Amino acid sequence: MAKTLKQLNEDLKRGAITVEALVDSYKKTISEKDKEIHALLGMYSDGFVLSQIIKAKEMFANGTATLLTGIPVVLKDNILVKGEIATGGSKILENYVATYDATVVKKLKEAGAILIGRANMDEFAMGGSTENSAYGVTKNPHDLSRVSGGSSGGSAAVVAYEGVTVSLGSDTGGSIRQPASFCGVVGLKTTYGNVSRYGVMAMGSSLDQIGPFGNCVSDVEEVYKIISGYDVMDSTSLSEEKRKVKTENTKKIIGIPNDFINREGVDVEVLANFNESIKKLEASGYTTKNISIEHLEKALSVYYILMPAEVSSNLARYDGIRYGLSNPGETSIRSYFESRTAGFGAEVRRRILLGTYVLSSGYYDSYYNKANIVREMLKKEFAKVFLDVDVIATPTSPIPAFKIGEKSNDPLAMYLADIFTVPVNIVGVPAISIPSGITKNNLPLGIQFIASHMREDLLFTIGADFEKL
Repeated sequence: MAKTLKQLNEDLKRGAITVEALVDSYKKTISEKDKEIHALLGMYSDGFVLSQIIKAKEMFANGTATLLTGIPVVLKDNILVKGEIATGGSKILENYVATYDATVVKKLKEAGAILIGRANMDEFAMGGSTENSAYGVTKNPHDLSRVSGGSSGGSAAVVAYEGVTVSLGSDTGGSIRQPASFCGVVGLKTTYGNVSRYGVMAMGSSLDQIGPFGNCVSDVEEVYKIISGYDVMDSTSLSEEKRKVKTENTKKIIGIPNDFINREGVDVEVLANFNESIKKLEASGYTTKNISIEHLEKALSVYYILMPAEVSSNLARYDGIRYGLSNPGETSIRSYFESRTAGFGAEVRRRILLGTYVLSSGYYDSYYNKANIVREMLKKEFAKVFLDVDVIATPTSPIPAFKIGEKSNDPLAMYLADIFTVPVNIVGVPAISIPSGITKNNLPLGIQFIASHMREDLLFTIGADFEKL
């Protein structure tokens, strides 16, 4: 069993291991295991890592060390680290070197963490399997013939094979929670606006959120405490006033949308495991309540209108002129087309085309505006449900990790795998995926708990309770 952050911190404080030795041990694990799994796209430069080690030792010496001081961390490759390569899993940014630090990177540095490498991901976070990475698929550490999930597959896999204790990913429609479920680790999607997105490559600006992976709920909570908070550099960052929520009157009531869960396409073992998990929670003192969210069935349709629309706008910046891959053509417009054709993969092109279509004249009102209307309905419906329950529970994914290549030629089947995670991003609430068991083939399964805005504390409480069952 991997050591927790608290255990590692104790080891470092009492000198049972040095910061250098801890970093070297994780690097050794990565060098031994990652050749097969391909969770990482690269390690950060030796000089950069050394400077962080020196700072961490100083923090232990002067008494300012945090629980993350001296702890190696891997970042999804859409998070900028000044002076280091960040590709977003795309050929169009193959040699791009970041010119500034993301806010989460600044916070991790201030906490004394050792950022050591960048994790593989679906190109620009578009996908649920990491098969859309321009640099090859990340395999599942539990079964090398299967996907690790996506788009943060590398961040989940490296924690699962103990290459690091914690890592960061981003979640636009389930991109932290689904790979966490597939790889048997804990993954947290935070409240929208809770963690700064400054310095993170934008995919869907009204949906994206950064969050941590770990082997246990307490580790994820500790990272959350460090990376969350208001940031003046992020216009969507929640103000200190909006962060204040009443935390009393917890009821220990779990809402379960049974009609939504008991549906065609949900794996038999997934459903059985979920029902068993709920029974364990009931036996430990929790009460369950069947809930109904009228427009929940429409969430996936809403997502696949809003997300591509935002993708088409956000990816317009990759024009072959300002930065990234540039394929010169006879005219500037030819350069634009040739650079983007060479630089973007099939899934990215598909979503740009979809997004451009729904935003085009004559279709904007029919699709984009209607999707936003339904989004507002869903927000109100979720808020109403949370008046009566602490959290909502669902399986994280309707299926366990699937075979590499199994869904590559069927985008709709891939999209449907997001059915339980997507609603969370649409309404902007927090959710956590926690390992809940294994299938007959020893594939990990996960349970998802969803809370209301800024109630990550409820997720940590029920998560810690669930881990003890």
